[in-house]
Parts: sequence; C-alpha cells; structure tokens
Amino acid sequence: MTREPDESKSRYLKYLEVVTGSLEEKKRYRQYKARIKQLPENYRIAVEALERYLMHFGPVDGAGAMEMYEDLADLFEQSVSDGTPIRDVFGDDPVEFVEAFIQNYPAGQYRARERNRFTDAVARAAGEKDRTV
Repeated sequence: MTREPDESKSRYLKYLEVVTGSLEEKKRYRQYKARIKQLPENYRIAVEALERYLMHFGPVDGAGAMEMYEDLADLFEQSVSDGTPIRDVFGDDPVEFVEAFIQNYPAGQYRARERNRFTDAVARAAGEKDRTV
C-alpha cells in the first residue's frame, strides 16, 4: 500500500496539532498580536495588561479564547479610531470591566455559574438559605 504525498502530510499535520495545538489557532493568535502591536503605546500597554489578566483568570480554550482576544483587539482598535480615552473604555474599576467582558463568552459564563454554585454550597453548609442572583 502506497501513501499519497498529501496523505502523509495530512497525518503529519494532525500529529503535529495533537502535540503543539491547532495550527489555525496559532495563526489567529499571531494575527491578533500583530494587531495589538499596531495600537498606540498607551492602548497597547492597557491591552497587554488585560491580556495578562485573561491568561490567568479568563477562558483558556483555544477557539473561545481567540474569539475573545479578537473582540478585544476590535474594541481597542475602535477606541483608538474614535479617540475614546482608556479610562472611558475600562471605567473606574478595570477588574469589573474585565469580569463583565469575560461573561460574554461561554467559558466565562461557566465560571459565573460555578462561582454561584460554590457560594450556594457554602451557604447551605452554613445552614443558610440558597442565595439567588
């Protein structure tokens, strides 16, 4: 049985993606980083700080995270275009902003549900009624 050249390449790429992750997601991430690099320095600093926060506390799955990062790039590119000051983008509480931002994505909604489930379980264990949000 002989293999077609495309077949071995396809198998190689599949194996490579198993080891390194999706090549398409890596391409999207590089494109996102290039977009961020084009922002004015103060916006870029803000986005990089937000990105660091998201790396620790945001959704970490490839496709969901990339959708979120691309939306983040859109938001800041539009803010630059409109002349929106950074503080107007984030508001008075940057953590509140990022937590609300995360809630727009399925993995972020999961976090909120688990946070509520955890809080309710502690309340039940303490003999209190379930809290409702």
